[in-house]
Amino acid sequence: MRFSSRTRPARAKSSFAHPAALLALVALAAPSVIARAAEADKTTTALPCTATSGSGAFYDLRADIAVPAKEDGSKPKDSLHRPTSDYKPRGWDYGANFTLNICAPVVEPFDNVKDIEEGHWQNISAYYQLKGEVYSLGFASSELVPRGKELVLQYKGGSYCEKESSSSKRGDRTGLSARGVVHEGANFKSHEDSSSGDDSASHSSSSTSSKDKSKPKSDRRRKSATIMFTCDRDPTASGAIVSFIAADPEECNYVFKIRSQHACAGAEPHKPGSVGPGSVFAIIAVIAILVYLLGGIFYNRTVNHSRGWKQLPNYTLWAGLWSFLSDFFIIATSSCARLLPNRRGYHHLSGSPSRGGMGGRDREAENRLIDQYDEEWDD
Repeated sequence: MRFSSRTRPARAKSSFAHPAALLALVALAAPSVIARAAEADKTTTALPCTATSGSGAFYDLRADIAVPAKEDGSKPKDSLHRPTSDYKPRGWDYGANFTLNICAPVVEPFDNVKDIEEGHWQNISAYYQLKGEVYSLGFASSELVPRGKELVLQYKGGSYCEKESSSSKRGDRTGLSARGVVHEGANFKSHEDSSSGDDSASHSSSSTSSKDKSKPKSDRRRKSATIMFTCDRDPTASGAIVSFIAADPEECNYVFKIRSQHACAGAEPHKPGSVGPGSVFAIIAVIAILVYLLGGIFYNRTVNHSRGWKQLPNYTLWAGLWSFLSDFFIIATSSCARLLPNRRGYHHLSGSPSRGGMGGRDREAENRLIDQYDEEWDD
């Protein structure tokens, strides 16, 4: 008897410790699961030509990328809403028009690119053509950088910057001539002084150009393009609108502005393989159910000393719920059975006088028996 009395508490202790260990494990795992889900939900997307700002705004410009059309002139199936031709903004007073694409190389073929090897021509995203030569403004890039409410995209690695050749070809259209940068006191100089000043300026420009030409190619600057995107909520706009803004005095950096409805901030789509809001809610719900079940089982075993199905929390409620659902099903089916066609119309009773025969005789016998009982009751 002593041996059995000592072993029973030990078994009970081991059975009590099992739900407690599971409950502790769930309680410890819940914060880590929620934290991982939150971190996965905050991850930024790695898709090309997309960006996520620090405030959580998501930008997707993939719909503005020009794609090459098929040989028959039709669009590819995966890009029905994308343009099939490059963007060609006018240069206005620059003297040349531009051709560019967004986040991808240009679609239309070209050749004779200056200062770029032929094997790299297929990666050029912006260029302009002048007197039979093509000047590259940089290679393709899909890295968008949010700057407040605008996006910035930059192409680098274009043709070499040659200010002296471009100034002589276009008559110095940059708007910054040698005479324009002279201080105001130069207006009171004589004609000879001004001519001598022009000669000195031309001499200095020729000397700087000769220095630039003497520099090794590795130290020479290359042309680049900076593209700024702004939100355009005009519903009548058929696509992105590209405008040329300006070029720096050395004609190394060219600035463009693109208005597009896809440059407006939106919600980031769910990434495949990451945990979305629905998954986070499902994880929290599962953890809450496990805590409810394990906590209720542990309480009923230790405090109420329940065994079997009665260990479940609120066992009477769940047991009554099944009987309630079964009764409700029976009531619903019986109500629907009354509406069936075979139960409609009039039916004759089996003992009605209209049918006669045995039914009528039984009714007369019942009446005589009732009258007999009434007479005996009166006596």
